[in-house]
Amino acid sequence: MNRFLKLDSQDGQQDLNRRRFLGYFSLLGLSGTLLPGALAAIAQDQEKITTEMISQAEKIAGLQFTEVERREIVDDLNLFKGSYEDLRNLHMPNSVPLSLYFNPIPPGKSFSMEKRPFRIGEVKAKKPSQIEDLAFYPVTHLAKFIRAGQVSSTELTAMYLARLKKYDPLLKCVISLTEDLAMKQAQRADQEMKAGKYRGILHGIPWGVKDIFATKGYKTTWGASVYKDQMIDDDATVVKKLENAGAVLIAKLSVGELATGDKWFGGQTRNPWKPEWGSGGSSAGPASAVAAGLVGFSIGTETTDSLVGPARVCGATALRPSFGRVSRHGVMTVSWSFDKVGPICRSVEDCAVVFKAISGPDRVDHSVIDLPFNWDHSVDIKKLRIGFVESYLHATPRDEADGYMLDSYKEALKILESMNLKLVPLEKPASQWKKFGLILVTEAAAAHDELTLSNRDELLTNSPWAKTFRMCRFIPAVEYIQANRARTLFIQEADRIFDQVDLILGRFISFANLLGFPEVVIPNGFNRYGTPESISFTGKLYGEEQILALADVYQNKTRFHLKHPKLE
Repeated sequence: MNRFLKLDSQDGQQDLNRRRFLGYFSLLGLSGTLLPGALAAIAQDQEKITTEMISQAEKIAGLQFTEVERREIVDDLNLFKGSYEDLRNLHMPNSVPLSLYFNPIPPGKSFSMEKRPFRIGEVKAKKPSQIEDLAFYPVTHLAKFIRAGQVSSTELTAMYLARLKKYDPLLKCVISLTEDLAMKQAQRADQEMKAGKYRGILHGIPWGVKDIFATKGYKTTWGASVYKDQMIDDDATVVKKLENAGAVLIAKLSVGELATGDKWFGGQTRNPWKPEWGSGGSSAGPASAVAAGLVGFSIGTETTDSLVGPARVCGATALRPSFGRVSRHGVMTVSWSFDKVGPICRSVEDCAVVFKAISGPDRVDHSVIDLPFNWDHSVDIKKLRIGFVESYLHATPRDEADGYMLDSYKEALKILESMNLKLVPLEKPASQWKKFGLILVTEAAAAHDELTLSNRDELLTNSPWAKTFRMCRFIPAVEYIQANRARTLFIQEADRIFDQVDLILGRFISFANLLGFPEVVIPNGFNRYGTPESISFTGKLYGEEQILALADVYQNKTRFHLKHPKLE
């Protein structure tokens, strides 16, 4: 296992969570699977490029040229050296986007543009006598109490800030408290509602954001010591949208170094159910804080399992939307064609509410598509076709962790059968990371090339990014482009799977992330260690309504989301 995935654990943790804490590189299969080529990267040398260098580079790239061909290549590469130097002198920061945008839509595919009313379920809960008892209530319930004047946003914000201060030493889930900003926003929310101005369900609700989102007046550290004092004079689009919705930002939450794992320069973020264990990452703080009742909801990001992964570990509910649903402006880039932004909450309907607020174009992130999100709590799920991997039912667990996940999968299938839903057996989609992992890491290396060129990559201590960035200098541009072309073919192949079903039960990390498909994860019981088990529903492109609708019914039937850890 990669060093950034190793956790400070007690007996049983790695046995249980080994397969959960797969980070970027174990998924990508970097060892021996990429086709490196030094023909372009060799121009980094200060001396003139020679035919002998080309001959050695051929061995790395798996190519063979004649001596005449080598001389021709040398002439051209020496001409290109000046272009490379010009590009490096531009000093492009991480925030500069690609001029090319990944499009996950299969050719000829169209989507409904019909907009329907946004309908949530009726909230019947009564306000508890102690305000701290509200800490684990869903957003929809908190909103009811605020709207009715039973609790103020200022009171709610003060309660959550107190809990953050009390439990962060245990969980290490906070990088920066935004207390001054929070109290100003809470007081404004109370004043607006007294004046009859109600912005919606999120008005006055305290929330936290993964610390890779730019926030004016506060540090944006990316979880890395090399950036721990970084100030960005901008607000990410999601931060702006939630402020416009009246939500109250109370904390910038921990993120694994450069959005990898759960270790950052302040330590390792912990699982509220078992604090001696890690929370998973890289949306480590957002998942831990929601599960511990320290915020009303949080915002995380995902490149490969970075959002739904820690939510799964911590027993939270999370939605990873389709690629291009939420703007990433102001968010640290890992990979332009993989990164996605989504909510981590305490209920499926909370995810729907937050997703509605943050989705849609902003005229800055040109990869964002303008499609309606029509949430209706009472939608009929009987028409949904649910795919499941039949081979899982006959699988033999390779270890205890596999056994728990398979048991959770089988139990979910039984519950769905008891609901008389249409179940469609499918073959397990083959993992595609060995073909396409080089897309992600190449984009990541370009996004953080300043670190490599300045040798500051040596300051990265909690992730293997430094060696990966260096390695990516030897991936040919041609192979990167060919992998993207092959990705188009796989999109078309996957689209045929979703001709048979509306969604799929279970985790499909490589399949869904590669193609930009949405996924929702919800708690699904507990294992013998006392930590949560979860189940996922993976949807077709822009199929958030379907996966949330089924997950909502399933969640309200099983009610595991109402349980919470007892922190000490």
